[in-house]
Amino acid sequence: MDESDFRDVLAATREFVRERVVPVEAEIDEKDEVPAALRDACKSMGLYGFAIPERFGGLGLPLAQEVRLVFELGYTTPALRSMFGTNNGIAGHVLIEGGTDEQRADWLPRLAGGEVTASFALTEADAGSDPSGLATTARREPDGSWVLNGAKRYITNAPLADVFMVFARTNPDAPANRGISTFLVPRAAAGLSVGPKDQKMGQFGAWTADVYLDDVRVPGDALVGGEAGVDTGFVTAMRCLAHGRLHIAALCVGMAERLVDETVAFARTREQGGRAIGAYQLVQGMVADLVTDYRAGRALVGSVAADFDAGTDTNVGPATAKYFCSEMVGRVADRAVQVHGGAGYMRGVPVERFYRDARLFRIYEGTSQIQQLIIARGVLRS
Repeated sequence: MDESDFRDVLAATREFVRERVVPVEAEIDEKDEVPAALRDACKSMGLYGFAIPERFGGLGLPLAQEVRLVFELGYTTPALRSMFGTNNGIAGHVLIEGGTDEQRADWLPRLAGGEVTASFALTEADAGSDPSGLATTARREPDGSWVLNGAKRYITNAPLADVFMVFARTNPDAPANRGISTFLVPRAAAGLSVGPKDQKMGQFGAWTADVYLDDVRVPGDALVGGEAGVDTGFVTAMRCLAHGRLHIAALCVGMAERLVDETVAFARTREQGGRAIGAYQLVQGMVADLVTDYRAGRALVGSVAADFDAGTDTNVGPATAKYFCSEMVGRVADRAVQVHGGAGYMRGVPVERFYRDARLFRIYEGTSQIQQLIIARGVLRS
């Protein structure tokens, strides 16, 4: 997107987040639901398709622009971004990376407009950080259709998804990280069911649930990529996750910025011993640490996004950004609560909520430990 047009999108998103979403954060947390009016506004603003190519109705942002937009989205509850994150990210990118021309033309415009919400159904009870261990199976029938059986766990947007990108093992004799394919499975497919919403520590309003597949039959054209997609699902998943990791890193940076703002404002106004607590050097030390962490994360994400767009680093870089920024926002949230003292431990105070919300970032899209392995193996191989 032209930089001038992108600045307009960025300004509109910032205004929307800070004037319409921030005031209802506590309500979203309490009710575990994003108001319908905010969902509709996100659709009209094009947020359901900011990473989807323009020819399919999206904004077509390169990653260097996408992360700047996500900085703004991260300033508020993660539930906002979660509504459309899978459409733009790991679910939508399954089609962008591996879909046929017909699949892209059929599904991507509906994803971009928010007509359809997609879920990325990869994780299982015994296949999380290592998706090569997934046990869901897909069996080809004589008529060319496929029959899927298995269960998926912690699937984002599952309670409201219209379509699931289901990863299943199509070749049990292939090595663990091969023999996997991806299928487009509509919610209405017979044999597909969704469990109750998960009861989580934080990120209320962002819904996850288990997904069950009991002899779910889909036509042959539901195989993502057509015949070329047989046994290539693992590779597609890894490409989608690399993009998603940088997206999550940018989200962490946005949350860190909010935590900095909340903490600085509190330190300026909260008095102890007759003066603002920000006048005390030990408090200043904590503020300095969280500001430094935030700025380091922002710089890292910007640098890695530029390399990703250039095609010079699409693996180690995203892992470093996700690893550092997810750990970083946890440190920033912890210091923010510490500066707030007892107030920081009370429900209704933003830093308490963000402290709970931040913890998940070190787990999904690949745990911190998985990012360490990707980074180390990548540089040792090179």
